[in-house]
Amino acid sequence: MSFTTEQIRTLAVAGHGQTGKTTLVEHLLQTAGVIPKAETVESGKTVSDFTPEEIERKISIRAALANLEWQGKNLNFWDTPGSSDFTGEVTAAFRASETALMLVDARSGVQIETIKLWRNLDAAGKPRMVFINKLDGERADFDACIQGLREQFKTEICPVSIPIGQGAQYKGCVDLLHGKAYDENGAETAVPDSMADTVKRAKEVLAGAAAEGDDDLLVKFIDEAGLSDEDIIRGLKLAMAAGAIVPVFAGSAAQNSGCVPLLDFIAEILPSPEGAAETVLDADGQEAPAAVSASGPLAAFVVKTANDQFSGKLSYIKVVSGTLTQDTEVFNVNEGKKEKTGKLYRAAGKKLTETRELAAGDVGVAAKLPFAKTNDTLAASADARPFCKLQTPAPVYSMAVSAGEKKDEDKLGGLLMRACEEDKTLSFVYNPETRQNVLSGMGDLHISIVLDRIRAQSKINILTAEPRIAYRETIQRKTQAEYTHKKQSGGHGQYGRVVLALEPLERGAGYSFTNAIFGGAISKGYIPGVEKGVKEAMESGVLAGYPVVDVGVTVVDGKEHPVDSSELAFKIAARNAFREAMKMGNPILLEPIMNLTVFVDAKNLGDIMSDLSGRRGHITGQNSLAGGIEEIRAQVPHRELLKYAIDLRAITSSTGSFEMELSHYSPISGKIADEVIAASKEFLKQSAEDA
Repeated sequence: MSFTTEQIRTLAVAGHGQTGKTTLVEHLLQTAGVIPKAETVESGKTVSDFTPEEIERKISIRAALANLEWQGKNLNFWDTPGSSDFTGEVTAAFRASETALMLVDARSGVQIETIKLWRNLDAAGKPRMVFINKLDGERADFDACIQGLREQFKTEICPVSIPIGQGAQYKGCVDLLHGKAYDENGAETAVPDSMADTVKRAKEVLAGAAAEGDDDLLVKFIDEAGLSDEDIIRGLKLAMAAGAIVPVFAGSAAQNSGCVPLLDFIAEILPSPEGAAETVLDADGQEAPAAVSASGPLAAFVVKTANDQFSGKLSYIKVVSGTLTQDTEVFNVNEGKKEKTGKLYRAAGKKLTETRELAAGDVGVAAKLPFAKTNDTLAASADARPFCKLQTPAPVYSMAVSAGEKKDEDKLGGLLMRACEEDKTLSFVYNPETRQNVLSGMGDLHISIVLDRIRAQSKINILTAEPRIAYRETIQRKTQAEYTHKKQSGGHGQYGRVVLALEPLERGAGYSFTNAIFGGAISKGYIPGVEKGVKEAMESGVLAGYPVVDVGVTVVDGKEHPVDSSELAFKIAARNAFREAMKMGNPILLEPIMNLTVFVDAKNLGDIMSDLSGRRGHITGQNSLAGGIEEIRAQVPHRELLKYAIDLRAITSSTGSFEMELSHYSPISGKIADEVIAASKEFLKQSAEDA
């Protein structure tokens, strides 16, 4: 069945781990009649968690698309992982959705990932809703959750459905918008007489929120002390379109409770994708606004790529303008190639249902597109502007990987590169400094799942090791040295004399090269050879073989021979002059310092502070967030953070998370420097023997 843009709604279901996202999607599908029975995560049979890794580990690892129809609307739900290790999947789902549905555990309230994801939504300007789940659980507190949301996010929080009791007394919920009640199993029932006053007050709060959507409604609300049901619906539509309110729903997904009010609101109140914001790159490579449009020429964005053992490569596509139809020739703007769409599908997890077309705003799947990969733009013509790429966070955890047998190295590399194409938070590169292949991701769980999957599929013996740190070397004082390269081997010889002056530059300056030769001691034609020699010398310092940075180099004198001089001779002379000068420049090691941001429960604050101090960390800031969550900012040597993902999980019982990025390089000396130098020399010796 085909749907128009007006009939489409796409939501990303997100939240902290264990808040019940997969369970909610499962029961939404059951409520809509897509599946006959909702399965539990423990059963390994849910629609969303269908990969072998998800079934084995009982967690969501990938964002899964689930499609259903409700009140004549086509609803797409992205069920996303809750662990910060798989945040890239959430990023893709947010990009492909007009609205986010955030889940909050009624017992825990606002949690660390809730705050981080909310910030991402703020940056993207996405409207959002909240489903307070597990209201039948012990210590469930709906009002405390509402208060926590208001305190943390400083926005208009308005309940649309409210619970009938909570904890052991939970009996269902009341849909304020329609004046209906649903029992704890999702069946319609009468609104309890005992809740009449509570419902009335909550309806007034909802009307006040709806009035925020339109100035005329706000005047009417104040003058008449209320709004009609029709006015409330109109106001909610306007307020949601403007992102001015955050509707909140009550329920217990595991009991199928609260699903109907949620689906009704999505179908009746949420705006269509028409006009939703997108971004493209203009002719100058700068971001420019675009919008979802049913009437424009075809333009679609590949938000996610997966490889299925039966269907092959699957491209999850968000249509931004026009209509994407089956068996249509499209232009891949990023690849500069034409490709044919073949069959198109709607998805309910791994189950694909064929569809003839996808309208603007819709999300679907194309199988076996030959060139398309994540972040590619598919358009009607070659002159279409490409969409901006997904903004994924930088990896925070790395492992050096290699095959147990040399013959498997190329195959392993190919499989890891394919994994990186599917998951943009993964990085696999060869580091020439450390001479290691390094796989980086969002945590040890992330990396281990990727490697376990490849081991199972390929039977390759994969070896892992802690990656070597990319240290740097520099000098601390001005120095000068000369070197004469002289070689005679019959016929033309080689001759070049170079005098170099070195001086330390400020940290982060990198490198400068100045030719201060006067009087033609070295001809201008040989100066490029001198600079090449300097750059070659800077690739490997004199202390431990690490690259040299923050050095200013000046050619102050030299000598050439009318017959035997050449660019090569001056390159060799400059390389050796640089090394001699560096030895006299009081060389030191520099280590990378990372900007680290840690999110933890307040009860763990002291342990985290103490741990960071033991890692030679410097605390730069701290914020107290709602829900008893602390944000700690620090600068810590990279050397001390190689296993931080594992250590933080142990300290916080898996509730903490962190982000990090390179800040700068800082000098090290003493015992730590001695250890680094010794380890580097041993590594270089072993590498030479292996070669």
